[in-house]
Amino acid sequence: MYNKFILDNGLRVVSEYIPHVKSVSIGIWIETGSRQENIGNSGVSHFIEHMLFKGTDNRTAKKIAESIDNIGGQLNAFTSKECTCFYAKVLDNHLPIAVDVLADMLFNSRFSQEDIEKEKSVVIEEINMYDDSPEDQVHDLLSKTIFDSHPLALPILGDLKSVKGLTKEKILNYFTEKYIPENIVISMVGNFDVEESRKLLNDYFGHWQGNKKNQELESPPVLTQNLKFKDKETEQLHLCLGLEGISQGDEDLYSLLVLNNVFGGSMSSSLFQKVREDRGLVYSIFSYPSSYKDTGIFTIYAGLNPNQLLNVTELIIDDIHQIKNNYLTDDQLTKSKEQLKGNYILGLESTSSRMTSLGKSELLYGKIHSPKEIIDKIDKVNLADIKRVTNKVFDLDKLNVAYVGKVKDEKQTNKKLNNICFK
Repeated sequence: MYNKFILDNGLRVVSEYIPHVKSVSIGIWIETGSRQENIGNSGVSHFIEHMLFKGTDNRTAKKIAESIDNIGGQLNAFTSKECTCFYAKVLDNHLPIAVDVLADMLFNSRFSQEDIEKEKSVVIEEINMYDDSPEDQVHDLLSKTIFDSHPLALPILGDLKSVKGLTKEKILNYFTEKYIPENIVISMVGNFDVEESRKLLNDYFGHWQGNKKNQELESPPVLTQNLKFKDKETEQLHLCLGLEGISQGDEDLYSLLVLNNVFGGSMSSSLFQKVREDRGLVYSIFSYPSSYKDTGIFTIYAGLNPNQLLNVTELIIDDIHQIKNNYLTDDQLTKSKEQLKGNYILGLESTSSRMTSLGKSELLYGKIHSPKEIIDKIDKVNLADIKRVTNKVFDLDKLNVAYVGKVKDEKQTNKKLNNICFK
């Protein structure tokens, strides 16, 4: 059963009580990510995520880790394009400890100059490690290709220049502006007493008063059509094709998920079977949707030998044409919906995944759907929905191409790719 309440300071709390488990997952969700940044402070959201683990007025970095390790729990965090989350998973009787640690990190982190300089080195190594992974790089390159000058194009980690340029003043100004009660959701899933947990959270977070500064309205991106290439000395070439997708909260997202299963979202999908299994042209190929508050992208990825770049691209474009001409059969629709429901239900067995779904839904579009509602939405997808979404998403006039690797003649390769993709 879901429960939602709002503290007097505007902080939202959403929870789900599950009596048959012995754990609780709790997350503090902040609506700040690379989307809220600019070129001058790119990577600051992710950097603040790191800094909150570096020590507080009450605990050293080691003590923060030990506080949760000593009770057999898990403590972690992540930053995405639109949000940052600090979360813990503990046995149900240790919930007060988890809340105490998370609140301490949020309110009492030191942000010392020494720690900032140390952590810059750590994040720079993380960026360097990321740069060594062309499979990751190509997805960032696709974001830059599609979103162009919009903040959604910025990398979550930032870049070497922006991270080196982060001053204590810049970091604290951003922290003070974004880390305010109205910008935060606490989500909690597992075995806990609803009234006791409400009092617990109110004791720790109810006193908090942010600056209540008016948040800048984020402008929706205008998707462009481009081709970008990054030269990198690799044996394998990494290719991404990107199309306009569906935004979060849009009912068509369920239709796109059903469509994706058939097109490229599984080992039995059309792309995987035709390009990898039947022809052996790639090691890896798949597609997936990414959804944001007011837009979305649909990505097709392939890892391949550079000599097969044009062949594989032609096959992908051909598969897009085929699915636009034929859509899905009744049998494909039924099987895909069952597959999607099965994956979703299996994911619900984890309190962590339920906490993530709950927190992200409330934070980004203020709405929570029960598992039954989501299953019903999947069940209601019909062939007319699939046809509408297929025509919307597989619009080749909005196709973008990004690839990372080594090619013999960049100019000629780009020209041929343009002819294949941008007819």
